[in-house]
Amino acid sequence: MNYTQNDTLHTIKSAWKGTPVDPDNRFMNAEFPFVPKFGELLKWTFERNPQREEKKSDGFKLVHRDDQTFLQHHQDCLVWLGHSTFFLRLNGVSLLIDPVFFNIPLVKRYADHAFSPALFTGLDYLLISHNHQDHCQEKSIREISALNPGLSILSGLRMENLLAPWSKGASIQTAGWYQQYRTSDQLAIYYLPSRHWSKRSLNDTNKQLWGAFVFQTKDQTIYFSGDTGYGNHFKEARDLFPSIDIAIIGVGAYKPEWFMHVNHISPQDAVKAFNELGAKTFVPMHYGTFDLSDEPVGEPVRFLKQLQKEHRINGELKLLDLGENYLIV
Repeated sequence: MNYTQNDTLHTIKSAWKGTPVDPDNRFMNAEFPFVPKFGELLKWTFERNPQREEKKSDGFKLVHRDDQTFLQHHQDCLVWLGHSTFFLRLNGVSLLIDPVFFNIPLVKRYADHAFSPALFTGLDYLLISHNHQDHCQEKSIREISALNPGLSILSGLRMENLLAPWSKGASIQTAGWYQQYRTSDQLAIYYLPSRHWSKRSLNDTNKQLWGAFVFQTKDQTIYFSGDTGYGNHFKEARDLFPSIDIAIIGVGAYKPEWFMHVNHISPQDAVKAFNELGAKTFVPMHYGTFDLSDEPVGEPVRFLKQLQKEHRINGELKLLDLGENYLIV
């Protein structure tokens, strides 16, 4: 096993050798090495979904608020645009995470994203957690880059060759796990591990890095999980950031669990992860927007509300509506 990192960036974890890579120069999850197997994909494709009828009849729909007040004020805020796309303003710094404003080929869409990309001007940073189509969309990145001259893009190692042709000459920083990006003094941004994988074409499996983000000012710390299965990286994040105010964690695309658990987290495990992070507020994401798996569309929310009712969530559960202007105080 070898290790790699961006030697121009600061590493925040002591005695960290760098992000692990295998003998084929593919990135590896440190705790649970994983390379997807085509046979398992075929098995899932052809097996019967035991919740098929329940999924067909599920009438759950995300509520869409057309609340554009975040464009007029300058307060710290978080706006969920759908799936894993967020607008975030902290300490006067504006950024967009994993923008996917348009349809994905061959994937059913349950809900449109909250707003047009045309609204998002004056951005300082664009963040891409990993290269999958539901997080890293060429058309969205091209439009956002054209609207925001001087934009800086932050992502994982080896993502620059993918992003550069789409981004109108924007500066691109790529980090390894446990590294801090070079940003303004107003906002520190870090790249942390997640349990996932990457692929854009036939022969590039795990050639580009995936991960989570942490955003920190003197008053706020926000954790964004990216796509992830459950693992010890949540406890390790708490060791590094012991006072997380908001944890944004995926809760959808987890069934069948024998297939999905290695790269997507269930609502129950997301709650476990949230509790291990020690965060104050839990904001779920990665549900209700795209049909990516076998569970009924509204099941994640029903599970979360039940866990909340049972007092299993050690903090506030904040289920955002699409386009809701959530002020961070």
